[in-house]
This record gives sequence, C-alpha cells and structure tokens, in this order.
Amino acid sequence: MKNRTWIVVLLLCLIALFCGYGCGKDAKPSDSTIESGVDYDVIVVGGDPEGVCAAVSSARNGLKTLLIEDDAVLGGLMTLGKLNFIDICEDRQGNILTQGLFMEFYDAVGGTAFDVEVAKRFFYDWVINEENATLKLNTAFVEPVMDGDTIVGIVVEENGEQVTYTASRIIDATVDADVAAAAGAPYTVAGEDIGMKDRQMGVTLVFELSGVNWDAVVTHLENDDNTGTGATDKTAWGYTREGYAYEPKDSLMRLRGFNVARQDNGNVLINALIIFGVDPMSAESKANGIVRAQKELEYILPYVRENFIGFEDVELVGTAEQLYIRESRHIIGEYQLTIDDVLENRDQWDKIAIVAYPADIQPTAGQTYGTVIGSPDRYAIPFRSIVPLKVENMLVIGRSASYTSLAAGSARVIPVGMAEGEAAGVVSAYSLENTISYRDMIVDEAAISSVQQSLKQQGAYLDDFEVHEAYMDHWAYPAVKVLRGLGLMDGGYSNDYGLDKLLTNGRLQNLLNNTMSKTGKEIEKVLDVPSPVTNKSLIAVAARVAGVTIEGYDNQIAALMDLGILTDNILQHMGAENETPMVAEAAMIIANLYTFMVQ
Repeated sequence: MKNRTWIVVLLLCLIALFCGYGCGKDAKPSDSTIESGVDYDVIVVGGDPEGVCAAVSSARNGLKTLLIEDDAVLGGLMTLGKLNFIDICEDRQGNILTQGLFMEFYDAVGGTAFDVEVAKRFFYDWVINEENATLKLNTAFVEPVMDGDTIVGIVVEENGEQVTYTASRIIDATVDADVAAAAGAPYTVAGEDIGMKDRQMGVTLVFELSGVNWDAVVTHLENDDNTGTGATDKTAWGYTREGYAYEPKDSLMRLRGFNVARQDNGNVLINALIIFGVDPMSAESKANGIVRAQKELEYILPYVRENFIGFEDVELVGTAEQLYIRESRHIIGEYQLTIDDVLENRDQWDKIAIVAYPADIQPTAGQTYGTVIGSPDRYAIPFRSIVPLKVENMLVIGRSASYTSLAAGSARVIPVGMAEGEAAGVVSAYSLENTISYRDMIVDEAAISSVQQSLKQQGAYLDDFEVHEAYMDHWAYPAVKVLRGLGLMDGGYSNDYGLDKLLTNGRLQNLLNNTMSKTGKEIEKVLDVPSPVTNKSLIAVAARVAGVTIEGYDNQIAALMDLGILTDNILQHMGAENETPMVAEAAMIIANLYTFMVQ
C-alpha cells in the first residue's frame, strides 16, 4: 500500500513538472505555427502585467507564444515591486475605461487594491492555462537577433547558458524598452525632449507594515480636514501634512502622504517614500537606492508611530524587492502621444485603447512637490504609438512606448500598458494571418478596423468619443499649449491654468526665464522686474529679451508687433500702461517670444 502511494505521488509530480507547475517551468505550447522556420509566432519579453496581457492575448488569438521573464515570478511592479494600489483609468463619471483583459485581472484579484500573493498566483495561472503559451521564468534577455532592420529572435540567458529563440513577431514589454533600444529603435531619455535629459524623477520603495489599527485610520481620514484624503475597507490615502513634515536623514530622500493598501493577512503596503539620485537603467544604482531607503526606514518608523493616527503600534515587515520607477526611455514610434492628445481628450482613428489618468510628474531632488499638468476625461492610445521607428516586426508596450515625456506622466500607468498588451496580441494575429507587417498596418484602415472589432469582441471599450474642455475656449489657450508643452504651465487636477489671475513679479520672472532656457540660446536672465508688474514693465521686459533697444512704451509695442510677439488680440486684452496685466497676457507674449526665438 505504501509503495502504491509513492507511485501515485511520483506520477503527480511528473504531471506537474510536464505542465509547468510548481517549479516555474514551461507550459505546454501548441504544435502549430503560422510561419515555418521559426520557434514561435510571437515572443513577448517582459513579465510585468503588460507583458502578461500581451502573452495571454496572443495565445488566445491562436498564436504559438513564448513569454520571457528574468525573475522567478510574474507581475513585476505589482508583485516584486508590491505596487498593489492600482492607478485606475476611469472617466469623470467613475467608469473604468480599460475593459477586456485588465478587467479580468481586476475582478480576479478583488479590485483596486489586491493581495500580492493572490496576484502572483493569478498571473502565473493566467499564462500557463493558455495552451498556446510557453512561459520561461528566470530567463534573461541578452540581445536581439537581427536580419538587417528586422528583429527575428532573441538571445537569452537560460539555466546558465545562452539560447536563441526565433519568432515571426516580437513584443517588447520590458519596463525600459531594452529589446527595442538594443535593436536600434530611437528613443529619448527622461525629459530630454523638453530639454531636461538629466531630469530624475523620484522613485519609490514600497514598504510593508504590520499592526495598523485600520478602524482608527478610517475614522481619522474620514474626518481629516486635509483635502484629498479618504479610506475604504482596503485602501487609504492621506497623512499629507504628517508625511511632508518628516525630516529625512538622507538628503536625497523624502516622505510624502501615504497611499495605503491592505493585504489579506491584515498587513499594509505603503507607497510614500520618494528616493532621489537613482539611475533607472543601472542595476547597481537601483540596488543602492533600496539599501538607502531601508536605512531611512529605521528613522521613519519611530516618526510614523508618533505622528500617524492608527500607526502607533506598527512594525516593519519588509520592503519590496524592486523599486517603483516611473520613467526612463521613451521610444520614438510612428506617432508620439503628446500632452495635448492627453489633455484635449483626443480620439484617434487607429485607437487600440481608451484611457484616462492625470498627467502626474513626480518631483526631482530640487523640488518639494511634484506637479499635475492636467487631468483628462479620456483619450485614445493610437496603434502607431506602439510601432517603433527603424525596427521591423516589433511592438513596444508599457511606460516606455512612444509618448512624449509629459504625456507619459499619464500614459505610464499599468492599466494603459495592459490594454496595449491585449491589443498587441490581436494585432499580431491579424499581421500574421494576413501576411502584413506592423508598419504597413499603420496606414491600412481596413486592418485597423478589423483589429478594433476583434478587441471589442474580447471586451475592450473602443467607442468613438468627443469630449471638449471649457478651458480650451479661453482666448489665451494657444499660449497654454506652447508653455504646457515645454513643461512650464500646470493646470492641476481641475485644469485651472490661472490665466485670469493678476500677474506677479515672481510669476513673470519664473515663466520668462524658464521659457527662454528652453530656446537653446544664451539669454540673460531677467531678475529686475519691478513689483507690482504693470503692462509697461511687461512690455519693457519682453522688448529687452527680444533684443529691441528702442525706448518708449508705444515704440516698444510697435517693435514687438513687427516681430509678431505682440498682436492686436493681446493688446485688446491689455489695459492702460500702469495697470497690472493678467497671467493670460504675459503667457501669450512669452509663448510668442519663445516661437520668435526658436524659428
């Protein structure tokens, strides 16, 4: 009887090993492939949620699919990074816009906040239960295999050896677009596109606490007079004053308000610790950032116990294995999503997802707070934004897809990338079944229409829309577009750019100096605008920056009009020379001055 039991156990273990359970080995692939001479129809590189969605979608659409992940588990930022408080893409009525596979995940893990272990199991099962999918964990991307400009496979490090896998199509779902960059796709880094290549937004290390009195947290935040606070049975957000009041020991560290999400065991995960000075593409720098943050937590915990209601008895359980990094490369694709696309709620003819999230730019080391450039109701992600330039047979999804750096402040969030991943699988199936390249599909309306219909059948929300923002009707909105596009004008969550406020000395100097610094020319800083500002002093300063040497208010106006810096429309809104101008007039003059300088 005992021998029979052992035989049964042995058989069960062999079955589990064959199916890929337990040890993180391969799932069984299908025997069919659309094109001969390759190992797979599609290889997806990167096992973050975006890549998981791409692999599941590809497999469900009949493609023999390989998913490569260098870690031991799937989920990346959501599991190893423990970012379990989802940045939901919803419109102003509270409707979640990213349907389809994202909602399958959302419903399975229990909503906006989830237990990390539940997510790990879900992501793993999601992939291996697809008969067309093969999963390889602990397998690191090494380099692309190229045939001219066409990527035909990848070299990976697997079980201590380098192995080559080939495929008809490659989907780069790595967080830094490593495959695309190695294959020769062009890209910018950080804020390089707006003259801020060295911008290093703070990164975050999520930490886990036990001993939180949740009832006290909920009661406190429901009655807190601080704006933007609240709590549910699983999430809490607030403690802003308490967080910013903390004085860090490490000068390149900052505590902010808490985003809190409960685990099934009662512990909580905290997104609040901002770390500066981390190079997002350096493994050594990231590892050092984690060590520094863990050291800072030795001082943070006593402060939290003393100052955060409901946290009086907390203990540190541990920290995430990975940092939450918000920005690195921005691949340049057939179309770069812009901040105007985001904040003007633009639809796209080739949309593959409809999304929404505030354009949130985190602080750098020299800033106390980050900024919200604006907040859309919804906007579309075009297929062209996941097709990189210069590399054939490749799509790039996730936060490093083809967005300008400011647009990425919104489009970087995980649900956007998950929707792109689902679309990438559908696009790949169409591409192979119809023997058409990704590049040719971007101008093929019939192809895009077919992809969109397939996505809708799978549950995606892709209805046409038109949402107009009232602030776009302001006479000075053209200036907002110029200055906002340079990262110099923010509307916040309410999209209020302060155009109808009186202009102050500080606002004029900051806006003018920062704008002129973007021209790439050596221009002397303006430091001596009299206070209060008048129309006369505004015109004098603009004339000086433009190189107009003539004296006299009327003469300077005439000269600036000849240069196109002043217009009749601006003059109609300006009062007498000794009156204080509004921000709107100054913004228009400065925007025109910038255009004049760079043309």
